[in-house]
Amino acid sequence: MSTQTADKKAAFMAKLDAVLAVVLKVVNSKSIVAIKEGFMLTMPLTIIGSVFLLLAFIPIDGYGDFMTGIFGAEWSTPLFQVVGATFDILALIGAFGIAYTYVKYEGHVGTNAGVLAVVSLLIVSNGFVMAPDGITKVGGVIPKEYLGGKGMIAAIIIGLVVGKIYAMALNRNWVIKLPDSVPEGVANAFKSLIPGFLIISLAFLTFIFFNAGFDQTFIETIYTILQTPLQNMSDSFWGALSIALLISLLWWCGVHGPVIVMGIMGPIVTANGLHNQALINAGETLVAGGNAKIVTNQFVDQFLTVGGSGLTFGLVCCMVMFARSAQMKQLGRLSFVPGIFNINEPVIFATPIIFNPIMFIPFVLAPALSVCMVYAAVNMGIVGPFSAIQVPWTTPIVLSGFIVGGWTAAVLQVGVLIMTICVYFPFFKYQDKLNAAEEHQAKRQEEQRQQEEQSGAQPVTS
Repeated sequence: MSTQTADKKAAFMAKLDAVLAVVLKVVNSKSIVAIKEGFMLTMPLTIIGSVFLLLAFIPIDGYGDFMTGIFGAEWSTPLFQVVGATFDILALIGAFGIAYTYVKYEGHVGTNAGVLAVVSLLIVSNGFVMAPDGITKVGGVIPKEYLGGKGMIAAIIIGLVVGKIYAMALNRNWVIKLPDSVPEGVANAFKSLIPGFLIISLAFLTFIFFNAGFDQTFIETIYTILQTPLQNMSDSFWGALSIALLISLLWWCGVHGPVIVMGIMGPIVTANGLHNQALINAGETLVAGGNAKIVTNQFVDQFLTVGGSGLTFGLVCCMVMFARSAQMKQLGRLSFVPGIFNINEPVIFATPIIFNPIMFIPFVLAPALSVCMVYAAVNMGIVGPFSAIQVPWTTPIVLSGFIVGGWTAAVLQVGVLIMTICVYFPFFKYQDKLNAAEEHQAKRQEEQRQQEEQSGAQPVTS
């Protein structure tokens, strides 16, 4: 490598390190971490709720008529009780989790902050639902319409504001102190009184302001002016492509792309899926490009990161089938089973892919082409828009596709896998050739060293 080339490479790496330092500073801030970890509390609910939702909508012809014949016309009502108690309160749980996590990272007990976030979210929501006549208000209820998918962005805002105010009050010692003899639980309750009063008073004033100024609640306003545009942006082809590219680019730079990107975008694409599910529950037919959203959590998990970020299971298949170098053969064997379950850290770090210019193009190109394939398939009606049914991210390919979208989605996953094998193959061959050459050279050097040792050990004869 020439000195000039080395200098250019060093300059590029210096600029890249500077950019990554800024990115890491942002993604590791308390606010972003609170959003990522706070919404993790909703994961068990979405998975459990998906099981009951799947039981209501198993993609087999005649399933509904079969169940009706056995259990009657209302056979799915108990299932939707579970669905409504999980998917329909995700924003409420998210607000709790964000406030709790933020205060925890400020060094305080976050449970009371989470409770205050839930209370604040309810304060700025309506306390009634409209009767079927559209005129009569039925009070004394908690409407769930904006406590699920429609309340995601409002939940983030409320969770962060509550967390910051609560932590600020405790950091500045704005608390009611009790003697040490008072039990800890009682002392903590009184410690929350002053920050709690500040937070609830702010929620009270917020409700009055939006009700008087906008004739609607804070959550409805945020959904209209902020969440809806964000959902529309994420639901576009370019939004899906941006998600795919950012995940791959961050991983190539050594940063865990899915954790960062989906920590921020996860609530938005989840809301897209909940939007589709609400239409299904209302008896409407999903129409891509019409009433339905295309880019949902399933779009990302089952097609952009299936087999691992960068769709590296295609690379693993190349290793298993075509590798000549010992390194690639061994890595393929070790990575195959984890790859089936969408775990690809062995490939990321052992190939390596991070900062590897040879693997950069397929690592970015494969997910981008998957976006094209999947977006086109859904938009053209070949695969139906996805509902709220989700599966654990470790669910194997084909099975996960069938569960979230029926046999057409499973076939599409197979098509994506074949595409990734084709994309990775030429770059894999080049990398494999380099590895084989290095191994051959190392073997020759070892043989030469052994010959020299044997020659040096021969007895000298006269």
